[in-house]
Amino acid sequence: MRIEHVESRLIGGAHFVEITVEDGLKGLGQSGCWAYPSAVSEIVNVFAKYLIGKNAENIEQHWQHLYRMGPFRGSVVGAALSAVDIALWDIKGQRLGVPIWDLLGGKCRDRLRLLWLILGDFDPNAIAEKVRDGVAKGFTAVKFDPIPTNAGDMSVDRLVSEVTNRVESARDAVGKDVDIVVELHRRLTPLMAMPLIDEIRKFNCLFIEDPIQIDSISSQAEMAARSIVPIGNGERLNTIWEYRELLAQGGSQYLRPDPGLAGGITHCKKIAAVGESHHAAVVTHNFLGPVLTAASVHLMTSIPNFVVQEYSAIDESPAAQGYISQLKREGGDMLIPDAPGLGVSLNPEATDLWLSPLEGPLHEIPLRRDGSVAWSV
Repeated sequence: MRIEHVESRLIGGAHFVEITVEDGLKGLGQSGCWAYPSAVSEIVNVFAKYLIGKNAENIEQHWQHLYRMGPFRGSVVGAALSAVDIALWDIKGQRLGVPIWDLLGGKCRDRLRLLWLILGDFDPNAIAEKVRDGVAKGFTAVKFDPIPTNAGDMSVDRLVSEVTNRVESARDAVGKDVDIVVELHRRLTPLMAMPLIDEIRKFNCLFIEDPIQIDSISSQAEMAARSIVPIGNGERLNTIWEYRELLAQGGSQYLRPDPGLAGGITHCKKIAAVGESHHAAVVTHNFLGPVLTAASVHLMTSIPNFVVQEYSAIDESPAAQGYISQLKREGGDMLIPDAPGLGVSLNPEATDLWLSPLEGPLHEIPLRRDGSVAWSV
């Protein structure tokens, strides 16, 4: 099981790692730092100098070595480490002939409830149509962003009114038997977020995600502690230490680690355990396609503090033909895969893998009317 080759691949704006061992077995991983895939790729090339010749089975040892061999941290390092980690788990599962979830302690459930992700800026009528479409597909939980693109130039009263209209429209469209998650995309200050959260609490959202910028863990925790509505945070966090601080300071109720950013399967399993000790649920961040969906599915199958799994139409778009996947959705649930390893590989004949979520150059982010920076994705 010696590692013979580590290939860092940039395809269509997405970044993948393929690790090959001496008997020809190949594992696949993907990183989640989608804004800087080239930087992540270069770090993987540095990691490769350590990995070549090592025993692929010693996943925890390699995680610790790669994380600590340089005195630097952050999203780009975390993403590179995540992609390598997922690929190593894929190899181990294939070699033993079992799915990854079996190696993580077995099943905690027989299927995974999915959260239908709706991307885009829509008016109340369009949001109602989008969430009804999700329910028609069988989903019992939907997620959308109700903040208008020009929110940076709105008065607080106008912002609260516009957002409330959108959330009310969604609730009226789906009724009482579907959970709603409101994604605020880190666009607000604490002073703007609180009156908005107070106003939409009457719609009984499952949780509200990322109401404020993620610059301060303390501020995020304080927001979660102050809010009577459950808060979800963490899609841009990287380590158990960040999550420990977030939870120790009072929040959040829903943790959102991304397996492509927060240390892969190895580390996200630990984050889930830290969350369990604080009675916090885990809803992994997931919208980059089948590879990271599969990593999330194996993780969520194996942990007790699961509620719902984020799921995007990207997984069923034409670009999904770039993958060979054993994942199968049944209505609003994901069936537990039984294929060895990750259960997803790249289709060697396809070139149209999903592109980066950037719609334009990275520096083209929304500005306020006065030219100042409004928010970023």
